Amino acid sequence: MQEPNIEVGILFDSHLKFCLSGNYRIASTNLEVNGAYELWEKDGKIELKGENLSLLLDELCFVPKDYSSSVFELQDVTIGIDFHWERKENLRYRGSLKIVVEDGKLWAINILPVEDYLKSVISSEMRATSSLELLKAHSIISRSWLLAQIEKDQKLKEESTTYISFAENNKERIRWYDREDHLLFDVCADDHCQRYQGITRTTTALAEKAVEETRGMVLFYQGKICDARYSKSCGGVSELFENVWEEEKHPYLQKVVDVIPNPFDYGIKLDQEENAEEWIRTSPKTFCNCQDKEVLAQVLNDYDQETNDFYRWRVVYSQKELSDLIRKRSGIDFGEIVNLIPLERGVSGRLIRLKIVGTKRVMNVGKELEIRKWLSNSHLYSSAFVVDTYNEEDGIPQRFELTGAGWGHGVGLCQIGAAVMGAKGYNYNEILLHYFRGADLRPVY
Repeated sequence: MQEPNIEVGILFDSHLKFCLSGNYRIASTNLEVNGAYELWEKDGKIELKGENLSLLLDELCFVPKDYSSSVFELQDVTIGIDFHWERKENLRYRGSLKIVVEDGKLWAINILPVEDYLKSVISSEMRATSSLELLKAHSIISRSWLLAQIEKDQKLKEESTTYISFAENNKERIRWYDREDHLLFDVCADDHCQRYQGITRTTTALAEKAVEETRGMVLFYQGKICDARYSKSCGGVSELFENVWEEEKHPYLQKVVDVIPNPFDYGIKLDQEENAEEWIRTSPKTFCNCQDKEVLAQVLNDYDQETNDFYRWRVVYSQKELSDLIRKRSGIDFGEIVNLIPLERGVSGRLIRLKIVGTKRVMNVGKELEIRKWLSNSHLYSSAFVVDTYNEEDGIPQRFELTGAGWGHGVGLCQIGAAVMGAKGYNYNEILLHYFRGADLRPVY
């Protein structure tokens, strides 16, 4: 296998502004261009305007004449889509810029080699000042995940299989979110897939060193590339793949207590409500229970550091706030919210199914990200939470308090836990095999 190129969806809008630094060629034409340009969708075509240039094209791709010295900058790229720290930034990229039309808008797509993509991913997902061992571990899981998704895409196309990620009836809505939503490119550039912010955050030689020294290396399990997952903080215990996404068991993505050695009393079954409550309301000592600001500053980008209660957290809603929020986020009018009842938890204590009891409607919701979406204007930190209600009036609570654990879906590698492991002197192999049990490492190119 040779190192493949990857197509990354960066920005989706009806109007795009960008600047080409260096010499680019418009594919399928003899035109060489540089400088500032704007794009619009017009009757299903792409309208390009710049100094002394105006074109209307069916397809458009800017190819650099010299890859290493050419850079394009996209303006107003949204990062952290739907998260509490969402914002727009101008970001710079190497490689080709491809534009395609979808649903009356334009996709800006970056085409570049996998290894260069990874140098940006590990600098965008965390600070490039993290320990070398953590950066190596993240290089391998990001590469593994990416190549596993490409293989999965190919298999679905060969089998002409329609990927279904939801089930809904009058009593229940079950939905999960994966990168199969993307049909025009391999992966997107945000947390929905992997954070990729071009060369803007590839700031250290350490990040490049981590990727180069693990070139082509991926996690394997029984001869297949691992669908390696990761989240910011598992909250002390990692979750099973099938409790977050489709009903497919991956033995290398199992329950892992985020501490070495694993004390016997950490073996409590967190899928049982009483145990989950005890776990979430306390703060056990695990790798990701970290208050070391120096370690956190190494692994968390500036906008991530705006969140400092990732291990155990609390959210409070009034009756009106919660009922309005659920109506807006779900599109369903439950009336006043009477109760939030846990129906099913995973091995980390994360809720897989939640019953929402309202004065007008009762309905179950799952899986974990759909629960998080319904209960927050962005995303609730995780679905590992318990609910306390207060100030009842005629049997209807006027205040809801959610106490929770962890940040993200909790499957696979725990980024903060892995950062602490790196700071404690564990090497990348030890970090990976702590989180991906039974996997092994080997190069694919």
